Amino acid sequence: MTRAGLVAAARVLLSLRAIDLPPKGSGPRVLVANHVSHADFVALWSVLPKQLRLQTRPVAGADYWERSDLRRWTANHVFRAVLIDRDPASRRSDPVEAVAEVLRSGEDVIFFPEGTRNLTDARLLPLKSGIYHLARTVPEVEIVPAWILNLDRILPKGAFLPVPLNCAVRFGTPMQVGPGESREDFLNRLSSAMLALAEAKG
Repeated sequence: MTRAGLVAAARVLLSLRAIDLPPKGSGPRVLVANHVSHADFVALWSVLPKQLRLQTRPVAGADYWERSDLRRWTANHVFRAVLIDRDPASRRSDPVEAVAEVLRSGEDVIFFPEGTRNLTDARLLPLKSGIYHLARTVPEVEIVPAWILNLDRILPKGAFLPVPLNCAVRFGTPMQVGPGESREDFLNRLSSAMLALAEAKG
């Protein structure tokens, strides 16, 4: 009931819609998107059809979602988030392997390859290497680039209520790491694919 209510509220308040969501293949996939707001994964998760939504888990920072009992309950019981310790000095397990285990179990994940919210004037921060290592660890995974449109204007930093605007998530063509493709080349290719979605019309 909480999930259904949250999805309904997000779709109404944000006027959410999906653009060019590719059909689900036979293998696991990682939905990657730009990150400008704490509402990003709610928006992306909410535009998915119900069947896909129920088998898609967001990857999120434990430092944010474990700050209170309510956040922890929401992350674990509503979104079934894969919570990652983003501090290399304190983490006790490999975050790439934690996400890889979810993919191997047959579920999909939502992943923000910038690693943190982009609060700069740049369209996209340099992508972190985690998405490359994840794609190499689970070679059969499909990486689906996406771009969340208008959410930074709907829910700007420090705002508590959304400003009515149409918000959409535009999806691109699934991709994989090519044979022998370097980390730099893959991250550049993924970054270009995401930025192309930001510039696309319609």
